[in-house]
Amino acid sequence: MSENRAFIYADNAATTPLAPEALEAMETFLKEEYANASGLYSLSRKAKNALQDARESIAACIGAKASEIYFTSGGTESDNWAVKGVAFQNWERRPHIVTSKIEHHAVLNSCKALERIGCTVDYLSPDSAGRISPQSLAKAITPNTVLASVMMANNEIGTIQDIASLSQQAHSQGIVFHTDAVQAVGHIPVDVDALGVDLLSASAHKFNGSKGVGFLYIRDGIEISPFFNGGQQERGRRAGTENVAGIVGMATALRFNVEQMNQTTAKLLCIEQTFIDALRAAIPSVVINGDASNHLPGMVSLSIPGASGEGLLHILDLKGCAVSTGAACNSQSTEISHVLSAIGAPESLSKGTLRVSFGRFNEVQDAQRIAELIAKFAKIQD
Repeated sequence: MSENRAFIYADNAATTPLAPEALEAMETFLKEEYANASGLYSLSRKAKNALQDARESIAACIGAKASEIYFTSGGTESDNWAVKGVAFQNWERRPHIVTSKIEHHAVLNSCKALERIGCTVDYLSPDSAGRISPQSLAKAITPNTVLASVMMANNEIGTIQDIASLSQQAHSQGIVFHTDAVQAVGHIPVDVDALGVDLLSASAHKFNGSKGVGFLYIRDGIEISPFFNGGQQERGRRAGTENVAGIVGMATALRFNVEQMNQTTAKLLCIEQTFIDALRAAIPSVVINGDASNHLPGMVSLSIPGASGEGLLHILDLKGCAVSTGAACNSQSTEISHVLSAIGAPESLSKGTLRVSFGRFNEVQDAQRIAELIAKFAKIQD
Protein backbone atom coordinates (compact mmCIF):
# COMPACT_ATOMS: atom_id res chain seq x y z
CA MET A 1 0.00 0.00 0.00
CA SER A 2 1.43 3.36 -0.96
CA GLU A 3 2.61 5.81 1.72
CA ASN A 4 -0.03 8.41 0.85
CA ARG A 5 -2.93 6.09 1.60
CA ALA A 6 -4.11 6.92 5.09
CA PHE A 7 -6.28 3.84 5.59
CA ILE A 8 -4.90 0.29 5.70
CA TYR A 9 -7.42 -2.31 4.57
CA ALA A 10 -6.68 -5.79 5.93
CA ASP A 11 -10.07 -7.50 5.87
CA ASN A 12 -9.80 -9.13 2.45
CA ALA A 13 -11.51 -12.30 3.69
CA ALA A 14 -14.67 -10.18 4.09
CA THR A 15 -14.44 -8.57 0.67
CA THR A 16 -11.74 -7.41 -1.70
CA PRO A 17 -11.26 -4.12 -3.57
CA LEU A 18 -12.60 -4.17 -7.11
CA ALA A 19 -9.66 -4.71 -9.44
CA PRO A 20 -9.03 -1.97 -12.03
CA GLU A 21 -9.04 -4.51 -14.86
CA ALA A 22 -12.42 -5.85 -13.71
CA LEU A 23 -13.95 -2.37 -13.53
CA GLU A 24 -12.68 -1.56 -17.01
CA ALA A 25 -14.22 -4.75 -18.40
CA MET A 26 -17.53 -4.01 -16.68
CA GLU A 27 -17.91 -0.42 -17.86
CA THR A 28 -18.78 -1.35 -21.43
CA PHE A 29 -21.69 -3.48 -20.21
CA LEU A 30 -22.89 -0.81 -17.81
CA LYS A 31 -22.90 1.95 -20.42
CA GLU A 32 -23.05 0.83 -24.05
CA GLU A 33 -23.77 -2.93 -24.10
CA TYR A 34 -26.60 -2.82 -21.57
CA ALA A 35 -29.11 -5.12 -23.31
CA ASN A 36 -30.80 -8.14 -21.76
CA ALA A 37 -28.88 -11.22 -22.92
CA SER A 38 -32.16 -13.05 -23.60
CA GLY A 39 -33.23 -10.60 -26.34
CA LEU A 40 -33.23 -11.51 -30.04
CA TYR A 41 -31.72 -8.33 -31.51
CA SER A 42 -28.03 -7.62 -32.16
CA LEU A 43 -27.46 -5.63 -28.96
CA SER A 44 -28.59 -8.64 -26.95
CA ARG A 45 -26.37 -10.98 -28.93
CA LYS A 46 -23.32 -9.04 -27.78
CA ALA A 47 -24.40 -9.48 -24.16
CA LYS A 48 -25.12 -13.16 -24.74
CA ASN A 49 -21.70 -13.68 -26.34
CA ALA A 50 -20.07 -11.91 -23.40
CA LEU A 51 -21.75 -14.35 -21.02
CA GLN A 52 -20.47 -17.31 -22.98
CA ASP A 53 -16.95 -15.88 -23.12
CA ALA A 54 -17.04 -15.33 -19.35
CA ARG A 55 -18.36 -18.85 -18.80
CA GLU A 56 -15.52 -20.34 -20.83
CA SER A 57 -12.91 -18.17 -19.09
CA ILE A 58 -14.12 -19.11 -15.60
CA ALA A 59 -14.31 -22.79 -16.52
CA ALA A 60 -10.70 -22.72 -17.76
CA CYS A 61 -9.59 -21.20 -14.44
CA ILE A 62 -10.94 -24.15 -12.42
CA GLY A 63 -10.41 -27.00 -14.88
CA ALA A 64 -14.11 -27.30 -15.73
CA LYS A 65 -16.20 -27.24 -18.90
CA ALA A 66 -18.18 -24.14 -19.82
CA SER A 67 -21.38 -26.22 -19.67
CA GLU A 68 -20.72 -26.81 -15.96
CA ILE A 69 -20.66 -23.14 -14.89
CA TYR A 70 -23.91 -21.53 -13.68
CA PHE A 71 -24.03 -17.86 -12.74
CA THR A 72 -25.59 -16.82 -9.42
CA SER A 73 -25.84 -13.76 -7.19
CA GLY A 74 -22.90 -14.89 -5.05
CA GLY A 75 -21.59 -17.48 -2.62
CA THR A 76 -24.66 -17.57 -0.38
CA GLU A 77 -26.97 -18.39 -3.26
CA SER A 78 -24.52 -20.94 -4.66
CA ASP A 79 -24.28 -22.70 -1.28
CA ASN A 80 -28.05 -22.65 -0.79
CA TRP A 81 -28.61 -24.01 -4.27
CA ALA A 82 -26.07 -26.81 -3.87
CA VAL A 83 -27.31 -27.99 -0.47
CA LYS A 84 -31.04 -27.57 -0.98
CA GLY A 85 -30.97 -28.52 -4.65
CA VAL A 86 -29.47 -31.94 -3.99
CA ALA A 87 -31.76 -32.52 -1.00
CA PHE A 88 -34.92 -31.62 -2.92
CA GLN A 89 -33.82 -33.68 -5.91
CA ASN A 90 -33.70 -36.71 -3.58
CA TRP A 91 -36.53 -35.84 -1.20
CA GLU A 92 -38.31 -39.15 -1.62
CA ARG A 93 -35.29 -40.84 0.01
CA ARG A 94 -35.73 -38.88 3.29
CA PRO A 95 -32.35 -37.30 2.60
CA HIS A 96 -29.43 -37.17 4.99
CA ILE A 97 -26.57 -34.66 4.65
CA VAL A 98 -23.10 -34.66 6.16
CA THR A 99 -21.32 -31.35 6.67
CA SER A 100 -18.96 -29.82 9.24
CA LYS A 101 -19.39 -27.59 12.27
CA ILE A 102 -17.10 -24.93 10.78
CA GLU A 103 -18.94 -24.25 7.53
CA HIS A 104 -20.06 -20.81 6.46
CA HIS A 105 -23.57 -20.02 7.69
CA ALA A 106 -24.83 -20.19 4.11
CA VAL A 107 -24.29 -23.95 4.37
CA LEU A 108 -25.09 -24.36 8.07
CA ASN A 109 -28.35 -22.41 7.94
CA SER A 110 -29.39 -24.16 4.73
CA CYS A 111 -28.95 -27.45 6.57
CA LYS A 112 -30.90 -26.15 9.57
CA ALA A 113 -33.72 -25.07 7.27
CA LEU A 114 -33.82 -28.53 5.70
CA GLU A 115 -33.85 -30.17 9.13
CA ARG A 116 -37.01 -28.24 9.98
CA ILE A 117 -38.85 -29.92 7.11
CA GLY A 118 -37.63 -33.47 7.57
CA CYS A 119 -34.04 -33.75 6.37
CA THR A 120 -31.43 -35.17 8.76
CA VAL A 121 -27.91 -33.73 9.08
CA ASP A 122 -24.68 -34.76 10.78
CA TYR A 123 -22.18 -32.02 11.64
CA LEU A 124 -18.57 -33.25 11.76
CA SER A 125 -16.15 -31.93 14.37
CA PRO A 126 -12.75 -30.66 13.21
CA ASP A 127 -9.45 -31.17 15.00
CA SER A 128 -7.76 -28.27 16.80
CA ALA A 129 -6.36 -26.94 13.52
CA GLY A 130 -9.75 -26.98 11.83
CA ARG A 131 -9.23 -30.11 9.71
CA ILE A 132 -12.00 -32.59 8.86
CA SER A 133 -10.87 -36.19 8.50
CA PRO A 134 -12.10 -38.56 5.76
CA GLN A 135 -12.56 -41.18 8.49
CA SER A 136 -15.10 -39.03 10.34
CA LEU A 137 -16.94 -38.47 7.06
CA ALA A 138 -17.03 -42.21 6.36
CA LYS A 139 -18.50 -42.95 9.79
CA ALA A 140 -21.27 -40.38 9.35
CA ILE A 141 -22.56 -41.66 6.00
CA THR A 142 -25.82 -43.63 6.11
CA PRO A 143 -27.89 -45.39 3.41
CA ASN A 144 -29.93 -42.17 3.09
CA THR A 145 -26.99 -39.81 2.69
CA VAL A 146 -27.31 -37.80 -0.53
CA LEU A 147 -24.71 -35.06 -0.02
CA ALA A 148 -21.46 -34.31 1.78
CA SER A 149 -20.46 -30.64 1.98
CA VAL A 150 -17.11 -29.48 3.38
CA MET A 151 -15.62 -26.06 2.66
CA MET A 152 -12.29 -25.88 0.85
CA ALA A 153 -10.78 -23.09 2.96
CA ASN A 154 -12.21 -21.73 6.18
CA ASN A 155 -13.30 -18.10 6.17
CA GLU A 156 -12.25 -17.43 9.78
CA ILE A 157 -9.03 -19.36 10.40
CA GLY A 158 -7.90 -20.04 6.82
CA THR A 159 -7.40 -23.81 7.17
CA ILE A 160 -7.38 -25.59 3.80
CA GLN A 161 -9.09 -29.00 3.75
CA ASP A 162 -7.91 -32.12 1.96
CA ILE A 163 -10.88 -31.97 -0.37
CA ALA A 164 -9.57 -34.65 -2.74
CA SER A 165 -9.50 -37.25 0.08
CA LEU A 166 -12.89 -36.17 1.40
CA SER A 167 -14.55 -36.31 -2.01
CA GLN A 168 -12.97 -39.69 -2.70
CA GLN A 169 -14.42 -41.01 0.53
CA ALA A 170 -17.87 -39.66 -0.39
CA HIS A 171 -17.73 -41.09 -3.90
CA SER A 172 -16.65 -44.50 -2.61
CA GLN A 173 -20.10 -44.68 -1.02
CA GLY A 174 -21.97 -43.09 -3.94
CA ILE A 175 -22.42 -39.68 -2.31
CA VAL A 176 -22.46 -36.32 -4.16
CA PHE A 177 -19.76 -33.97 -2.84
CA HIS A 178 -19.99 -30.17 -2.60
CA THR A 179 -17.34 -27.71 -1.49
CA ASP A 180 -17.82 -24.08 -0.56
CA ALA A 181 -14.71 -22.67 -2.25
CA VAL A 182 -15.66 -19.01 -1.77
CA GLN A 183 -12.44 -18.21 0.11
CA ALA A 184 -10.28 -20.43 -2.12
CA VAL A 185 -11.12 -19.60 -5.73
CA GLY A 186 -8.72 -17.00 -7.10
CA HIS A 187 -6.30 -17.43 -4.17
CA ILE A 188 -5.07 -21.03 -4.29
CA PRO A 189 -5.06 -23.56 -7.15
CA VAL A 190 -8.52 -25.00 -7.80
CA ASP A 191 -9.00 -27.86 -10.25
CA VAL A 192 -12.39 -29.55 -9.99
CA ASP A 193 -11.14 -32.81 -11.48
CA ALA A 194 -8.12 -33.04 -9.17
CA LEU A 195 -10.38 -32.21 -6.22
CA GLY A 196 -13.03 -34.67 -7.37
CA VAL A 197 -15.90 -32.36 -6.46
CA ASP A 198 -19.38 -32.51 -8.00
CA LEU A 199 -20.45 -29.01 -6.89
CA LEU A 200 -18.35 -25.95 -6.07
CA SER A 201 -19.43 -22.49 -4.92
CA ALA A 202 -17.60 -19.22 -5.61
CA SER A 203 -18.20 -15.49 -5.17
CA ALA A 204 -16.67 -12.70 -7.27
CA HIS A 205 -16.13 -10.13 -4.52
CA LYS A 206 -13.72 -12.48 -2.73
CA PHE A 207 -11.27 -12.32 -5.65
CA ASN A 208 -11.48 -8.65 -6.68
CA GLY A 209 -14.69 -8.85 -8.68
CA SER A 210 -17.88 -6.99 -7.80
CA LYS A 211 -20.43 -7.85 -5.13
CA GLY A 212 -23.68 -9.57 -6.03
CA VAL A 213 -22.33 -12.11 -8.50
CA GLY A 214 -20.89 -15.60 -8.25
CA PHE A 215 -21.13 -19.04 -9.76
CA LEU A 216 -21.92 -22.64 -8.97
CA TYR A 217 -19.98 -25.40 -10.69
CA ILE A 218 -22.23 -28.41 -11.34
CA ARG A 219 -20.45 -31.42 -12.80
CA ASP A 220 -22.18 -32.70 -15.93
CA GLY A 221 -24.55 -35.52 -14.99
CA ILE A 222 -25.27 -34.31 -11.45
CA GLU A 223 -29.00 -33.98 -10.84
CA ILE A 224 -29.99 -30.92 -8.81
CA SER A 225 -33.29 -29.10 -8.48
CA PRO A 226 -33.48 -25.47 -9.65
CA PHE A 227 -33.24 -22.96 -6.83
CA PHE A 228 -35.04 -20.11 -8.60
CA ASN A 229 -38.13 -20.66 -10.73
CA GLY A 230 -39.01 -18.36 -13.60
CA GLY A 231 -37.50 -18.01 -17.04
CA GLN A 232 -35.11 -20.26 -18.92
CA GLN A 233 -31.87 -18.48 -18.09
CA GLU A 234 -28.82 -20.62 -17.29
CA ARG A 235 -30.19 -23.49 -19.37
CA GLY A 236 -33.39 -23.57 -17.34
CA ARG A 237 -31.60 -24.24 -14.05
CA ARG A 238 -31.37 -20.71 -12.59
CA ALA A 239 -34.04 -18.21 -13.56
CA GLY A 240 -33.41 -14.48 -13.54
CA THR A 241 -31.87 -11.90 -15.87
CA GLU A 242 -28.10 -12.29 -15.78
CA ASN A 243 -25.88 -9.57 -14.32
CA VAL A 244 -23.80 -9.28 -17.48
CA ALA A 245 -21.48 -6.53 -16.27
CA GLY A 246 -20.85 -8.31 -12.97
CA ILE A 247 -20.23 -11.62 -14.70
CA VAL A 248 -17.78 -10.10 -17.18
CA GLY A 249 -15.96 -8.40 -14.29
CA MET A 250 -15.89 -11.66 -12.34
CA ALA A 251 -14.32 -13.56 -15.22
CA THR A 252 -11.73 -10.82 -15.76
CA ALA A 253 -10.81 -10.64 -12.07
CA LEU A 254 -10.53 -14.41 -11.74
CA ARG A 255 -8.39 -14.79 -14.84
CA PHE A 256 -6.01 -12.06 -13.62
CA ASN A 257 -5.77 -13.56 -10.12
CA VAL A 258 -5.09 -17.04 -11.48
CA GLU A 259 -2.41 -15.76 -13.85
CA GLN A 260 -0.73 -13.81 -11.02
CA MET A 261 -1.31 -16.42 -8.30
CA ASN A 262 2.30 -17.51 -7.78
CA GLN A 263 3.58 -13.95 -7.47
CA THR A 264 0.70 -12.90 -5.22
CA THR A 265 1.13 -15.94 -2.97
CA ALA A 266 4.83 -15.25 -2.50
CA LYS A 267 4.09 -11.63 -1.63
CA LEU A 268 1.32 -12.52 0.82
CA LEU A 269 3.42 -15.15 2.59
CA CYS A 270 6.13 -12.55 3.09
CA ILE A 271 3.64 -10.03 4.46
CA GLU A 272 2.06 -12.66 6.70
CA GLN A 273 5.39 -13.81 8.13
CA THR A 274 6.45 -10.23 8.80
CA PHE A 275 3.18 -9.69 10.67
CA ILE A 276 3.42 -12.88 12.76
CA ASP A 277 7.10 -12.35 13.61
CA ALA A 278 6.41 -8.79 14.78
CA LEU A 279 3.44 -9.93 16.87
CA ARG A 280 5.31 -12.77 18.53
CA ALA A 281 8.25 -10.53 19.34
CA ALA A 282 5.94 -8.05 21.07
CA ILE A 283 3.37 -10.49 22.53
CA PRO A 284 4.95 -13.93 23.12
CA SER A 285 1.63 -15.31 24.38
CA VAL A 286 -0.20 -14.65 21.10
CA VAL A 287 -1.90 -17.75 19.62
CA ILE A 288 -2.22 -18.25 15.87
CA ASN A 289 -5.34 -20.25 15.06
CA GLY A 290 -5.72 -22.78 12.27
CA ASP A 291 -3.34 -24.99 10.33
CA ALA A 292 0.09 -23.34 10.21
CA SER A 293 1.28 -25.60 7.39
CA ASN A 294 -1.78 -25.48 5.14
CA HIS A 295 -3.76 -22.25 5.20
CA LEU A 296 -4.78 -19.40 2.94
CA PRO A 297 -1.84 -17.08 2.21
CA GLY A 298 -2.22 -13.76 4.01
CA MET A 299 -4.98 -14.80 6.42
CA VAL A 300 -4.10 -14.74 10.11
CA SER A 301 -6.49 -15.54 12.95
CA LEU A 302 -4.80 -14.50 16.18
CA SER A 303 -5.88 -14.70 19.81
CA ILE A 304 -4.37 -12.63 22.60
CA PRO A 305 -4.95 -13.76 26.20
CA GLY A 306 -6.71 -11.11 28.24
CA ALA A 307 -7.45 -8.85 25.29
CA SER A 308 -10.78 -7.87 23.74
CA GLY A 309 -10.91 -8.58 20.03
CA GLU A 310 -13.81 -6.19 19.57
CA GLY A 311 -12.04 -3.49 21.54
CA LEU A 312 -8.89 -3.88 19.46
CA LEU A 313 -10.93 -3.77 16.25
CA HIS A 314 -12.42 -0.38 17.19
CA ILE A 315 -9.06 1.03 18.27
CA LEU A 316 -7.46 -0.10 15.01
CA ASP A 317 -10.33 1.47 13.11
CA LEU A 318 -9.72 4.79 14.85
CA LYS A 319 -6.05 4.46 13.92
CA GLY A 320 -6.90 3.88 10.26
CA CYS A 321 -6.74 0.08 9.96
CA ALA A 322 -9.57 -2.27 8.99
CA VAL A 323 -9.48 -5.81 10.41
CA SER A 324 -12.22 -8.05 11.82
CA THR A 325 -12.95 -10.28 14.78
CA GLY A 326 -14.17 -13.09 12.52
CA ALA A 327 -16.58 -13.57 9.65
CA ALA A 328 -18.02 -10.28 8.38
CA CYS A 329 -21.50 -11.80 8.10
CA ASN A 330 -21.48 -12.28 11.89
CA SER A 331 -20.10 -8.84 12.77
CA GLN A 332 -23.26 -7.87 14.68
CA SER A 333 -23.08 -10.91 16.94
CA THR A 334 -21.47 -10.90 20.37
CA GLU A 335 -21.44 -14.69 20.55
CA ILE A 336 -18.20 -16.65 20.42
CA SER A 337 -17.33 -17.72 16.88
CA HIS A 338 -18.74 -21.14 16.01
CA VAL A 339 -15.46 -21.94 14.28
CA LEU A 340 -13.31 -21.16 17.31
CA SER A 341 -15.71 -23.11 19.52
CA ALA A 342 -15.56 -26.11 17.19
CA ILE A 343 -11.75 -26.25 17.25
CA GLY A 344 -11.78 -26.13 21.03
CA ALA A 345 -10.47 -22.62 21.62
CA PRO A 346 -11.20 -21.54 25.19
CA GLU A 347 -13.67 -18.69 25.61
CA SER A 348 -11.01 -16.44 27.13
CA LEU A 349 -8.91 -16.72 23.98
CA SER A 350 -11.87 -16.52 21.60
CA LYS A 351 -12.85 -13.14 23.02
CA GLY A 352 -9.37 -11.85 22.23
CA THR A 353 -9.39 -12.92 18.60
CA LEU A 354 -8.79 -10.84 15.50
CA ARG A 355 -8.77 -11.92 11.87
CA VAL A 356 -6.27 -10.01 9.74
CA SER A 357 -6.47 -10.89 6.05
CA PHE A 358 -4.03 -9.29 3.63
CA GLY A 359 -4.66 -9.05 -0.12
CA ARG A 360 -2.93 -8.25 -3.38
CA PHE A 361 -2.99 -4.49 -2.71
CA ASN A 362 -1.27 -4.72 0.69
CA GLU A 363 2.43 -4.22 1.37
CA VAL A 364 4.86 -5.28 4.10
CA GLN A 365 4.61 -1.90 5.83
CA ASP A 366 0.88 -2.51 6.33
CA ALA A 367 1.69 -5.66 8.32
CA GLN A 368 4.28 -3.81 10.36
CA ARG A 369 1.87 -0.99 11.21
CA ILE A 370 -1.00 -3.29 12.24
CA ALA A 371 1.30 -5.44 14.36
CA GLU A 372 2.68 -2.33 16.06
CA LEU A 373 -0.80 -1.08 16.91
CA ILE A 374 -2.04 -4.46 18.15
CA ALA A 375 1.01 -4.83 20.37
CA LYS A 376 0.61 -1.35 21.80
CA PHE A 377 -3.09 -1.46 22.58
CA ALA A 378 -3.34 -5.14 23.59
CA LYS A 379 -0.86 -4.39 26.36
CA ILE A 380 -2.98 -1.46 27.51
CA GLN A 381 -6.06 -3.69 27.73
CA ASP A 382 -4.16 -6.42 29.54
